[in-house]
Amino acid sequence: MRRLKITHNTRYEYAEPVEFKTHKLHIRPREGHDIHIESSRLNILPNYTIRWERDIYGNSIAMVDFLNKSQVLEIVSDVVVQHYQEQPMTFDLDKTAQRFPFRYNPLQQIDLIPYQMAVFPRDYPVLQQWLHDVCKPDQIINTAELLDTLNKSIASRFTYQIREQAGVQSPRQTIEYGTGSCRDFAALFIEACRVFGFASRFVSGYLLPPTENSAQYMNTHAWAEVYLPGSGWRGFDSTNGTLTAGEHIAVAQHRHPEAVPPVSGSFVGKPKPLPLMTVNVAIEIL
Repeated sequence: MRRLKITHNTRYEYAEPVEFKTHKLHIRPREGHDIHIESSRLNILPNYTIRWERDIYGNSIAMVDFLNKSQVLEIVSDVVVQHYQEQPMTFDLDKTAQRFPFRYNPLQQIDLIPYQMAVFPRDYPVLQQWLHDVCKPDQIINTAELLDTLNKSIASRFTYQIREQAGVQSPRQTIEYGTGSCRDFAALFIEACRVFGFASRFVSGYLLPPTENSAQYMNTHAWAEVYLPGSGWRGFDSTNGTLTAGEHIAVAQHRHPEAVPPVSGSFVGKPKPLPLMTVNVAIEIL
């Protein structure tokens, strides 16, 4: 077991005091057999009231109502987690799922349908052609090999960049631009999996940095999970071309890649100039 301290600071600066509507925060790590939260503290400016909810995906959500106007909105989350297990970099599959394509158990299929539905159906012609070129699904019949090839192809063929704009690029945009953020790569991987019939979902969270400094590790991170019989929900980090392991700390998951930003909400005031936003994430091994 190791103890990690995660400090997540989000700050908005406005040209003049504004009124804030209710904000939704996805910043509390997902607890389970591998992650236990030892302590959690929120410091928020301006004055506020808070209530916690659990959504239909099991995500822990903070709903924040603000009591007065302000020229600054700052949300600082300090969480200490106990990390008990690192997922192996390989995984076992049920015999029924080892060869592609396969069918899910009918009892599971009922619950997995939302995770197989297209989010960007208009992109499918471009996406299918791209998949045929990079994955050759008509030749790869091993499920693990197909997913590994897809994951590594995204990491190797596209250039990572930090995007501060809200939302995700569509798969077609990422393919055409040749660049994207971690959430763009996750969205591309998810939609590609759904083309193949795999149930997949979007995950937001944090990535424990290596010894060297990197901008990728100073922000939130995103990846995908695929439901695989015999292994359950397994994570694929298409930014780095790896399976998720002990350095990935999940916060929230959803079938739609735009549904779980760390901070979301609105304000009443002049729409321009846009507020100045800064985000910084620091993870420390205690």
